[in-house]
Amino acid sequence: MSKGLIERYINANVYESGMVDTGIKGVQLFKITEPIRCAPAVYEPSVTAILTGRKEAIWNGDKHYYDNSEYICCTMSMPIEAGTPEASADNPLIGVYIALDTKMMTELVLEMESTVGPTRTLGKNEQPQGLSTASWDDDFSETLYRLLQLHSNPTDLAMLSASRLRELYYAILKGSAGNSFRRAFGVGNEVARSIEYLSAKISEPVTIDEMAEYIGMSRAVFHRKFKQATNMSPIQFVKSMRLNNAAMKISEGVNVNVAAMEVGYVSSSQFSREFKRVYGVSPKQWGKAQQLQ
Repeated sequence: MSKGLIERYINANVYESGMVDTGIKGVQLFKITEPIRCAPAVYEPSVTAILTGRKEAIWNGDKHYYDNSEYICCTMSMPIEAGTPEASADNPLIGVYIALDTKMMTELVLEMESTVGPTRTLGKNEQPQGLSTASWDDDFSETLYRLLQLHSNPTDLAMLSASRLRELYYAILKGSAGNSFRRAFGVGNEVARSIEYLSAKISEPVTIDEMAEYIGMSRAVFHRKFKQATNMSPIQFVKSMRLNNAAMKISEGVNVNVAAMEVGYVSSSQFSREFKRVYGVSPKQWGKAQQLQ
């Protein structure tokens, strides 16, 4: 019921292709009516709820598709390629993007852990994932719709947005991806903290040993836990974060050498080699191609 109401609400409030700010912290409505090929991006902690259409994402060489059967959960910064190659005026991608308030989420997780106990231990074949999906259960649909209804009333928006956003976060934490969120924001969130450390120092040549030391782990243990959470080795992840950030800067018109330095490369030739190995073209060719789109 609420899912259909959310779709009608977005169609009534988004008149053209693009993102619309709701006035609620981190919450935007979107409608994409033209195909967008996959391009490098860095997903921050967020939830994306798709109502119609399909989104494509590539990370660590694997291609994934997302539609309205589940909502997308990103518990930590993740370097990926994303796009909407199937979007059209007749088949638009419509949904809600929620950039998570990490302070609010952390406080809520810690409060839950103090009330019901810490996150349960993961099974042998169960791993917390930086990017996963969750079922559209009734709690998520209803709390999301209640939150979006504030958009049309400035007084309700000012008075109730924080409490209803907290209510939505709680529904997410109780949902099928809740364990991954609790692992990322609660006690034992070492991998998420190491990625936060990397993101804050993306312009510096941070090493894997530094990341492991920052969270108090040996290199071997850090490597194992990191790969469980992200499906990438720490070295692969760091390289992807740097290259994706650089590709985004170059597409915005930043000089190639400047972009390389801003993401921690000290050698422009090494940057060009690694960039071409990943994207198939040189950084300069990439920049020219993006400007022609």
